[in-house]
Amino acid sequence: MPIPKTVSFVTFDVYGTLIDWDTGVAEAFVREAERDGFTIDPEELLPMFHEVQQQIQAGSYELYAEVLRRTALEIAKRLNWPLEPSRSGFLPDSVQRWPAFKETNQVLQKIAKAYSVGLISNIDDKLLGQTRRHIPLDFDLVVTAQQVRSYKPDPAHFTECERRIGSKKGWVHVAASYHHDVEPCIKKKIPVIWVNRTKQQLESGQKRPDAEVSTLREAAKLIGVG
Repeated sequence: MPIPKTVSFVTFDVYGTLIDWDTGVAEAFVREAERDGFTIDPEELLPMFHEVQQQIQAGSYELYAEVLRRTALEIAKRLNWPLEPSRSGFLPDSVQRWPAFKETNQVLQKIAKAYSVGLISNIDDKLLGQTRRHIPLDFDLVVTAQQVRSYKPDPAHFTECERRIGSKKGWVHVAASYHHDVEPCIKKKIPVIWVNRTKQQLESGQKRPDAEVSTLREAAKLIGVG
């Protein structure tokens, strides 16, 4: 699906797209491990974090706070870090400190003046409430994993979003994760802009998104917001 000439509704993934969760997650792990005199390398940690939580989310639904606790324990096990299970809450507790990217709020405010805006996120409502302190904007629509009781790339978020908007006409989704957002959008024929901050290379057989950019500012320009 090409990016529509007439845009009316723009939705965003949150973590990785608006919020720099890699920085937040790495800082949380490093800080907690230092309590035990244990050193964690963020470059080793982050790929493991994304892999482990993705595996957990593929199972039966549970709140994202619990996904993060289980992720913390599994990573500690893989790294031979003797983390007590009672301390695994350090990771969901850190969500409130995950920072927004520097460009996020300025770009969001510009887009919100031109179009309706929404959030589509693999999160629970409580943790998203903490994150929204970093992005103080009144969104027209918010769809969380808790609300649809599933995790992207399952299409439930997008199905619910379409139901609330009332149509796919004029809707564009903006997201950083190919796996969680771009693929399901392609399958559901929802125009999607991939914010490929990490310069990820697609494998053969993976379909290209409607547009690919490296920043939110570039995404805004594509939908007519300078």
